[in-house]
Amino acid sequence: MQNLPYIITPPPGPEARLVIAKSDMYASPSLPHVYPLVVRRAAGCVVEDVDGNLFIDFAAGIAVCSTGHCHPRVVQAIRDQAGKLLHICGADFYEPMYVELTSRLSRLAPGAGPHKVLLLNSGAEAIEAALKLARYHTGRPYVIAFFGAFHGRTMGAISLTASKQTYRRGFGPLVPGIIHVPYAYCYRCAYNLSYPSCGLACVDYIEDMLFARAIPPEEVAAVFVEPIQGEGGYIVPPDGWLPRLRALCDRYGILLVDDEIQAGIGRTGKMFAIEHWNVAPDILCSAKALASGMPLSAMIAREEVMSWSHGAHGSTYGGNPVCCAAAQATLDVIEEEGLVENAARVGKYLIDRLRTLAVQSRLIGDVRGLGLMIGVELVRDKDTKEMASQEAQEVVQTCFERGLLLLPCGPNAIRFSPPLTITTAEADKACEIFATALAEVEGRR
Repeated sequence: MQNLPYIITPPPGPEARLVIAKSDMYASPSLPHVYPLVVRRAAGCVVEDVDGNLFIDFAAGIAVCSTGHCHPRVVQAIRDQAGKLLHICGADFYEPMYVELTSRLSRLAPGAGPHKVLLLNSGAEAIEAALKLARYHTGRPYVIAFFGAFHGRTMGAISLTASKQTYRRGFGPLVPGIIHVPYAYCYRCAYNLSYPSCGLACVDYIEDMLFARAIPPEEVAAVFVEPIQGEGGYIVPPDGWLPRLRALCDRYGILLVDDEIQAGIGRTGKMFAIEHWNVAPDILCSAKALASGMPLSAMIAREEVMSWSHGAHGSTYGGNPVCCAAAQATLDVIEEEGLVENAARVGKYLIDRLRTLAVQSRLIGDVRGLGLMIGVELVRDKDTKEMASQEAQEVVQTCFERGLLLLPCGPNAIRFSPPLTITTAEADKACEIFATALAEVEGRR
């Protein structure tokens, strides 16, 4: 496939429409298709649909395809392992690939080791395991999470999630004992303050209000936090916020659980996003980019925290040998091809280009991000910050029609999360399409 997109048939074309019609007949209606893309194949940063249209991919399977689509080394590792062993269940037997990957992740985890690792299938499963472990280890019932958070869609995970009511509607009662507080969203401060003069009041609120009036801190097991909020809008907290949160947890013996499911494995220009603030969590959850698209997640905890007994938790498919082989190849590619450094370099270039565009655009209210985890928030008025939710959807749709795959996040933001292999030339092309789509949507109003 060529490197940059072209459109033969305005999507969806004839073949795509047939697939979509069949999907409507048989697939669960819960699947939230953003636009009518029907994929045939993909390589690197380019996706081809069933009608022959090419798209430059700045969604990367929701920040999953870290090494690009079908990286040859990852594909070869999958093929090699599939010919040796497909499944044995690392919960019941010993399997070398499981042990090798867990030891590697233990070394990569931020903070002083040793760490212990549990392999699972998805980000939500890693969050469920972390929730169970936090309560088991501390013997405490309560957990704090943040408004805007997305931790998954299984029962424990949606109980922690508070980014869209859609994820929770109709499923109550949810897991009890989970309390949400405002995230450090400086562009829309919940306390109508400004950083840094606010003194990080959003951390003080937990101690001064929540602990003082509602929940004894000695009954709180954990704080679950995304170091950069994902589905909530790609929100980057201000400097000092995560260290203050870590200090608060230390003061009361509360575990800090770091959800790196979307932000981790090099996306932000560090192996794990929390490392930007020199903070070490007690438990870390990783998934998405860990195995370049194969279903694998990891819950990593300090050795003394991973204190539960035999049989307390496990997984039939978690740590599948083929997935472990893909993860090892993924980590090899990221390290040997300098993809963490590339994410930092191209990410800065992309942020600078988008901020230049923001000066010219009347819809862009904020551009934020680290590395290749970048959010562009659209507003109808830059002074009032009225959310341009419909306009954000229209820009995403128009970009798709012109050959650029983007995804929304939060009520009115658009995420830029391409593979970590992205080049400046591909970033330029994406910005060109995005600017054209933005101008087209602005012209309608």
